[in-house]
Amino acid sequence: MVKEKYQEQARDDITAKAMLKNRPVSLKYSTEICNRIKGIPVRKAERFLGNIIVHKEFLPLVRYHKKVPHRKGQSVAGMKSGRYPENTCKAFLELISYAKANAENKGLDSDKLLVRHCFACKGFRRFKMQPKGKIAGKRRRAKSAHLEIILQEVASI
Repeated sequence: MVKEKYQEQARDDITAKAMLKNRPVSLKYSTEICNRIKGIPVRKAERFLGNIIVHKEFLPLVRYHKKVPHRKGQSVAGMKSGRYPENTCKAFLELISYAKANAENKGLDSDKLLVRHCFACKGFRRFKMQPKGKIAGKRRRAKSAHLEIILQEVASI
């Protein structure tokens, strides 16, 4: 099924929304990113995601941390275990840029935007072939996720 509705209702005059459907990214990493960037300014969220892409910071895995190695340096959000999910971070940067474009189209100030709502859920799982041997292949399910974000303009950040 394709996602059609947003998870949360928002006022149209001070918010901007964006959604990516069936993006081939990990749902677990998407959930961790949503929990991490919810409630912070958009500039800080973009900087955080960019630092993960260039491996300056790691994404702390709070919920899905089984068998994940620790990272050097200070703990982030009380966790030292983390990963560097580059594809998921690139998808979230694209999603934030779409939401910022929608905000500018509505006449909102892009410097005063705050991530009000962020949500990820399971998308449609297509089949892909894993190469195995010369002739035979193995069918696997490719993962995908629906991503949505709502940005809100606040008086001062």
